[in-house]
Amino acid sequence: MASPVTPTPILKDELDIVIPTIRNLDFLEMWRPFFQPYHLIIVQDGDPSKVIKVPQGFDYELYNRNDINRILGPKASCISFKDSACRCFGYMVSKKKYIFTIDDDCFVAKDPSGDDINALEQHIKNLLSPSTPYFFNTLYDPYREGADFVRGYPFSLREGVPTAVSHGLWLNIPDYDAPTQLVKPRERNTRFVDAVMTIPRGTLFPMCGMNLAFDRELIGPAMYFGLMGDGQPIGRYDDMWAGWCMKVICDHLGLGVKTGLPYIWHSKASNPFVNLKKEYKGIYWQEELIPFFQTTSLPKECTTVQSCYKELSKQVKAKLGKVDDYFNKLADAMLTWIEAWDELNPSTQLQNGK
Repeated sequence: MASPVTPTPILKDELDIVIPTIRNLDFLEMWRPFFQPYHLIIVQDGDPSKVIKVPQGFDYELYNRNDINRILGPKASCISFKDSACRCFGYMVSKKKYIFTIDDDCFVAKDPSGDDINALEQHIKNLLSPSTPYFFNTLYDPYREGADFVRGYPFSLREGVPTAVSHGLWLNIPDYDAPTQLVKPRERNTRFVDAVMTIPRGTLFPMCGMNLAFDRELIGPAMYFGLMGDGQPIGRYDDMWAGWCMKVICDHLGLGVKTGLPYIWHSKASNPFVNLKKEYKGIYWQEELIPFFQTTSLPKECTTVQSCYKELSKQVKAKLGKVDDYFNKLADAMLTWIEAWDELNPSTQLQNGK
């Protein structure tokens, strides 16, 4: 009897999996059936002399702080240290069209029927189908099998726009801030909502980096996770900062962002008291940051992600610099990030990406 033919994994040669870590990557054993065919980029945070063990059989490259300093030189200052924001270095050195990034405390979740969820496959489906940011479809994702556009949905908008980002969710430990963790220490998310939706144009959202995929060619230069962690007055806002910047740019360029499926199993809650220390300033600052991003507009001359991001950095310095000097440093780091991105990815620079 002939053995069954194993289907080729989707986008096997077009996608990198980026993982930030400070520990051995035993969690990959659980993901082996889904991740083994793909190339991994591991960004080691913290002490570069520590040896990180990766299970056998995975195709990977591993970068530590010494590598980051060697590759970027003085521009390495834009990559955070002692914070999971270091993952965005992996986005920069990748040569693939798509990125999936996951934290090392995220395991395979099960759907309501008890089957393992292939999170990567669902992210790919999200990225390969259009988004509908200009008009909300009440049946959520109209491109999904068994769904369609509802009555009253304009036919001129049914083609949708390219999807730049797929934002997945979590079962078990929710992605809460420290005050909510302290108030609800035992709360667990057990609700599996079988839906994907496009986040409407003009609407911001808190992006979580632990279960996230994006089209690197469409939006990669905007996925900078900022200056966080060691030597900075704030932490745990890295993915959210990237999400706000990215969403403003996607709205400007006519790109889509999806959220919902896939779920992963978030295995452990971080310490709320440690988190509070990291988030303390951010909890105040976000009351200024959100109105800034809600009212920011980019000039029509900005037609590439790079030019949009440079313009955004100018506005950050002009309008948020007065909130705290940290935002002047962050604005400078945003420019350094783009310069480093363009040095490592010269083919992504377009003629008008000045």
